[in-house]
Amino acid sequence: MASWVFKLLPKNIRFLATSSENQRAEGCLRHHEAYEYFLPIQTRWQDNDQYGHVNNVVYHSYFDTIINHYLIRYCGLKTSLLTSPTVGFMVTNQCTFHTPVGFPQVPVAALAVEKVGHSSVHYRLALFPPKPTKELPSVDHHDLSDGFFFGHPKLGQFDALACTTGSSVHVFVNPATSKPTGLPEDFRRGLLRLMRPVSM
Repeated sequence: MASWVFKLLPKNIRFLATSSENQRAEGCLRHHEAYEYFLPIQTRWQDNDQYGHVNNVVYHSYFDTIINHYLIRYCGLKTSLLTSPTVGFMVTNQCTFHTPVGFPQVPVAALAVEKVGHSSVHYRLALFPPKPTKELPSVDHHDLSDGFFFGHPKLGQFDALACTTGSSVHVFVNPATSKPTGLPEDFRRGLLRLMRPVSM
């Protein structure tokens, strides 16, 4: 909708139009195609709360896991303060919960990069439950150590709609000063590999 037309609409209609666009965008983020990198996550007994499903706060740890797994495995992130030239501070994160998962399910976490700045990275995240069958997804050591990328046949074992979607922002800093620092070029290249547009 043209911006000048949008401004002429009454406020309640503007809200509905914006709300509809947001719902459409959120709907797109629930599909595999919105993501580039995937990592199976083994839920644990302790992840469940008294309602028998994964507690909301645990989803943030799943998202933290896939982000840092990718950064270590494919971008060369060093995790020791003594040897790393940069440290990532998570400055914001957000989750939207659609449907629950619970132990002993093995969902797959999904990651894409929306924006790479001078010292910051904006991530798009999701968690896809396994398809409802009697068998758990076939996950081997290679999947857990390397993850896999969009188009891999193992994605067929997971539901087409995400049970959780989210976003996070990392700011990378010099560990000695805690001041933002530019991303190394090889690090940036690894992140740009995950840039994936979302089709509305």
